[in-house]
Amino acid sequence: MKISINERRNAADIWTYIVRALAIIGWILFVFALIVSYYAAPDSDYGILRYHNIEIRKFWLTPLTGYLYIVLWLSALSSYFCLILDKYRSRRKSDGKHFNILLLLVITIAWVSFILVQISEANVG
Repeated sequence: MKISINERRNAADIWTYIVRALAIIGWILFVFALIVSYYAAPDSDYGILRYHNIEIRKFWLTPLTGYLYIVLWLSALSSYFCLILDKYRSRRKSDGKHFNILLLLVITIAWVSFILVQISEANVG
């Protein structure tokens, strides 16, 4: 015997659109942070670079690192607000769990922590 579930929702409300927009904004900021971190991070020390006496930058670029922090925290805040709104708007078991937003939040916080550790080690050493 199959139980029929009657769907009473007519269309998505404004909060659903806000959650979707926040999720998209969070992921766009994350991709932008990847691009900024490529230019802000220290260069890799490859043997071929040492062989040709090419100068290697071993420190983080401070202005770009500041922008990187801002972009990462905005991405984390966007995903956090998305999770909070989704928690109060989702009432059915069939509603999505949005694991991608949780993953985005965890990755951005871990990334900020990693950068803080790398910069503090560079300042000590």
